[in-house]
Amino acid sequence: MKLVTGNSNPALAEAVADYLELPLTDCTVKRFNDKEIFVEIHENVRGEDVFILQSTSFPANDNLMELLILSDALRRSSARRITAVIPYFGYARQDRKSASRTPISAKLVANLITEAGVNRVITLDLHAAQIQGFFDIPTDNLYGAPVMVRDIQSRYKTGNVMIVSPDVGGVARARATAQRIGADLAIVDKRRPKAGVSEVMNIIGDVAGHSCILIDDIADSGGTLVNAAEALLKAGATDVSAYITHGVLSEGAAERIAASKLKELVITDSIIATEATKAAKNIRLLSIAPLLGEAIARTAAEQSVSSLLE
Repeated sequence: MKLVTGNSNPALAEAVADYLELPLTDCTVKRFNDKEIFVEIHENVRGEDVFILQSTSFPANDNLMELLILSDALRRSSARRITAVIPYFGYARQDRKSASRTPISAKLVANLITEAGVNRVITLDLHAAQIQGFFDIPTDNLYGAPVMVRDIQSRYKTGNVMIVSPDVGGVARARATAQRIGADLAIVDKRRPKAGVSEVMNIIGDVAGHSCILIDDIADSGGTLVNAAEALLKAGATDVSAYITHGVLSEGAAERIAASKLKELVITDSIIATEATKAAKNIRLLSIAPLLGEAIARTAAEQSVSSLLE
């Protein structure tokens, strides 16, 4: 098999390659002067099982185009099977019509990936699980929860931990984590007056005297986490941390988290960390390279990946 990567997250690609003890395939992914993307594969891939590791994070459109063009290049080079390993699936928050005359961009992106020649998709913690149904090809949605649970159990006395969902929509995800470690569950009741802005209304559950851990799939502006932490501390929580799969952390978010009352924000390396993220003393990275590497190895060997979800 072959492992190919674009420019979205070279550090993660190297870590996955090290786990698999497989060198990254030599290829060129560059820009012309007008920013058109050019791809050239420098190794023979005819008849190979090829995995493209590429998040569609910021800059989302550039990274998505790299994925599409890499797939087209591999298809035209007679690769036997092309699997897109997308740790962070961009446009996942546009999974339905939120208002009249708006797109369902997640479905459009799924169509583009399929038409580019991808035969299978492996991704991590989709924002909406139904996006799997947007693809007409096999799609494996891995979960970051097992990795996070092991980290929580190694650092906390779980008898005093309260798992908290930052909104009603994330209750299922938070409940699953709470059940894994035998902790209670609380919910933050919030509303969004406008996109990117959140206000905490109530805390559902008794968090007094507990170490609270917020669980979610995406942290973008950081506003929800900061507001939730303040509300939980006012409600009597001893401290508040957060475990988030995808640290989007758009402009100013890392600084906002660093200046907040959050004890710690733990994010995976599904998205390459910015300098601001690395500089924040209360933000820590958790590697998902072993999880992705094992999923790739099992897929190549035609083995089940379902046990990785447990």
